[in-house]
Amino acid sequence: MTATLETTPDIQVPMLQGTDHVELYVGNARQAAYHYRNAFGFDVIAYAGPETGVRDRASYVLQQGKVRLVLTAPLTPEGEIAEHVWLHGDGVKRIALRVEDATAAYEAATRRGARGIAEPARAVDSRGVITHASIATYGDTVHTFVERDEYQGVHWPGYRDESRAGGGVGLRFIDHAVGNVDVGRMDDWVSFYSEVFGFQVFQEFDEHDIATQYSALRSKVTRDPRTQITFPINEPAVGLKASQIQEYLDYYRGSGVQHIALHTDDIVATVSAMSEHGVEFLNTPDAYYAALGARADGIDEDLDRLRDLKILLDRDDDGYLLQIFTRPVGDRPTLFFEVIQRKGSKGFGKGNFKALFESIEREQAARGNL
Repeated sequence: MTATLETTPDIQVPMLQGTDHVELYVGNARQAAYHYRNAFGFDVIAYAGPETGVRDRASYVLQQGKVRLVLTAPLTPEGEIAEHVWLHGDGVKRIALRVEDATAAYEAATRRGARGIAEPARAVDSRGVITHASIATYGDTVHTFVERDEYQGVHWPGYRDESRAGGGVGLRFIDHAVGNVDVGRMDDWVSFYSEVFGFQVFQEFDEHDIATQYSALRSKVTRDPRTQITFPINEPAVGLKASQIQEYLDYYRGSGVQHIALHTDDIVATVSAMSEHGVEFLNTPDAYYAALGARADGIDEDLDRLRDLKILLDRDDDGYLLQIFTRPVGDRPTLFFEVIQRKGSKGFGKGNFKALFESIEREQAARGNL
């Protein structure tokens, strides 16, 4: 698909209300649900599969704060889900967006240039109705518009309620979701979000901002000015060696979601709990903390504790942020998660880019891919 759009500007953009859920296609949904429950603290709240009349897949719905993940695995070697897992490994298939009127959102999006892949339809059971429709975005990733005001169930028709507590680690909502696209395609997809959804470019970074001596990338941050839904888009830049973005594209076999950033109000407590539960984070050398200098002045946190947990710190004119990144959550070096706490800062840790890149490059080198 090309993201070059012929739009009708006088048509109102789809009116979004927030992120409804993120669906991952995985090789084994039961094992993935066990991992996210026990390592990330998610509650398992719903299930669909043969026991609920769904014959081709098994899906587990996990919730923590406002973060909802759906983990779906194929039950046969045929079909879209199995093909997606075979090609990409475990990865994000769907970023579902809450809307008041899914039909109107779909019609607006397609008339403004989006490619429709599922026209508006109604899912119904005894607890009400959900109206939904889907459009394509980069790679095999889709956006599904979800209208659920008339539904009283826990997730979706075809799912039964589950109640297995994960204990929580303090995750509250999705801060942003980052897409990796092929070299030369970033501006196309930035235009897609601008023309279809009315997103604005909030920040942008080039190879001078995000680079080491070996590799670099370019990034633009697109954001809905109404809801603050944020989708940064990355593409690789030419360097001496393959960048982390190119490694992702090679292993994922195309464009896709690189990472999901999860917000917490207490990153020290959250990361401590996740580490105790077995989540593996990227390592940051002690030299990073020795070089923080004025960036660490006036922060509320114990710098020694940040060093112990390998949490990164950056600041801008509005305040500061704290962030850390997991290692890839699957066998392929593709999808990972970020944990982020904002103390006023609206940025994305520009001052940490070099340290983050170097941490990822150490992982790449260990895999023989740098």
